[in-house]
Amino acid sequence: MSNVIEKKQQHVEVIAEQLKNSVSTVLVDYRGLTVSEVTELRKQLRDAGIEFKVYKNTMVRRAADSQGLSELNEFLVGPSAIAFSNEDVIAPAKIIHEFAKKHEALEIKAGVVEGSFVPAEDVKAIASLPSRDGLLSMLLSVLQAPVRNFAYAVKAVGEKEEENGEA
Repeated sequence: MSNVIEKKQQHVEVIAEQLKNSVSTVLVDYRGLTVSEVTELRKQLRDAGIEFKVYKNTMVRRAADSQGLSELNEFLVGPSAIAFSNEDVIAPAKIIHEFAKKHEALEIKAGVVEGSFVPAEDVKAIASLPSRDGLLSMLLSVLQAPVRNFAYAVKAVGEKEEENGEA
C-alpha cells in the first residue's frame, strides 16, 4: 500500500513542479470532444511547445495547494486537462481559445499566469492579446517613429537649404 502512496506523491510533486515552472497554465473541460479533436488540439499545443496533460483532479488539488493555488480547486470537477507553457504566456490561452471557438464542447475553466490564479474571463482576455513577436514589433515601431520623423525633418531642412542656395 505504501508503494502506491509513494507513486501518488511523486505524481503530485511532478504536477506541483509543472505549476511552479510554467509561466502560463490553462485548465479546460474537454468533455464532448471527440478523440480526433483532442488529438488535433494536442498537436497544435505541442507544435507551440506547450504540454497538455490529463491528471486526476485530487492530485492536481494537492499540487495546487502546495503551490498556493487553492483557487483552482473549485474548478477541478469533471474531466479536466491542463496546458502548461514554460516560455510563452499568451500561447496556451490563444490556442485553446481559438480551438474553443470552433469546438464549443471545449470550455476554459481557469488559469495560472506567472504564479497567480486567473479566472476564465481573464484567460480569454489574455488570448486576445497579440503574440510576443507582435508585441515586440509594435514596441519597435513605437521606438523607431521619433528617429524616423527626425530623419525626415533633417532631410526636409537639407532640401530646403539646397533650394535656397541654388536660387
